[in-house]
Amino acid sequence: MKHIVTALGALAMTTTLVQAGGIDRSGTSYSALFDKGRVATIGFSSVTPSVSGVFTHPLAGAIPTGNMSESYTTLSFSYKADINDKLSYAIFLNQPYGADAHYKEGIYTGLEAHWKSTQLAALLKYNFNDRVSAYGGLRLVRSSAEINIPVQMLSPPATPIVIGPYTASTDTDTQVGYVVGAAYQIPDIALRVALTYESSIKHEFATSERFAGLNGGATIDGKTEISMPQSVTLDFQSGVAKDTLVFGSVTWSEWSKWHVRPDYYNGVINDEITGFSNNVITYELGVGRKINDNLSVFARIGFEESDGEEASRLSPTDGRRSFGVGGSWTKDNVKVTGGVEYVKLGDAVDASGTKFSGNDAVGVGVNVAFTF
Repeated sequence: MKHIVTALGALAMTTTLVQAGGIDRSGTSYSALFDKGRVATIGFSSVTPSVSGVFTHPLAGAIPTGNMSESYTTLSFSYKADINDKLSYAIFLNQPYGADAHYKEGIYTGLEAHWKSTQLAALLKYNFNDRVSAYGGLRLVRSSAEINIPVQMLSPPATPIVIGPYTASTDTDTQVGYVVGAAYQIPDIALRVALTYESSIKHEFATSERFAGLNGGATIDGKTEISMPQSVTLDFQSGVAKDTLVFGSVTWSEWSKWHVRPDYYNGVINDEITGFSNNVITYELGVGRKINDNLSVFARIGFEESDGEEASRLSPTDGRRSFGVGGSWTKDNVKVTGGVEYVKLGDAVDASGTKFSGNDAVGVGVNVAFTF
């Protein structure tokens, strides 16, 4: 039974392909710390979301928004090696957070926002014995953002004052957080339970803002503080029959602390641009099966409960349900793991009463691992 970990372990911790709660695109799986020997892994995923809504006007009737969510790709890399029989280390590079919203039709035409991030994490793991281990380290998150708000969303028709459109962009900001965790294993039955905590990170962006109808359209330099969420993840896997593994995870993320309120915008509008009201719990559960020494397959489901709160126009969904399938092919020192995931995105309503429903996303991804 213990050899099943070699064939299926990567499947158990394959990161979610499609964007989860908040602006979480992939999170970071630290399962590479448990690989045997020296292992380098390269990952790629591509996601195509479809998110649209309908605003109902008393005179004009139904006005569709069109698809406001753009496709995106993510890249990742990890390298793990042993220092001795007790101590090992791993380095992780990925793009954990992101957003690409762009309305091209309807009442929000011209509303556009983008968030880009890169994370570098370095962790050490210490094995107290063959069952108990602890790990921890630092992570650097580098982010930037930009937003455009069209004139019709800032200047009410009943007033002659035109203050928009509004634009803002940030410099790239890098901040440091930390990761700590512990794991318990029973190798003979492929059991592993790991608890991981990621600290919050507060970005302090230098921000350039502009209202076209105020101060002669001058650009105002200021500061925007945005907190990235702390999170706790419980990962587990266990052999349940010959060549069969059950795996899953539960992640709590404090997205209620994420709010975008640039100084100039807040001074004029007295409000935030966007934010999230609630924290998010994401559940994943799957099963993997070793077909032979080379081929393994898996299937998994995911769930996030809807909260029923007013949705942000830049992330107008509420909860999610997902189903994914994939497989892993191993030959000599190379392992290729690929999968496809379908996500049904929960319906939501924004502050203007626009109803976003019938939305979904499809993601595909592949990881290639080299053992030295």
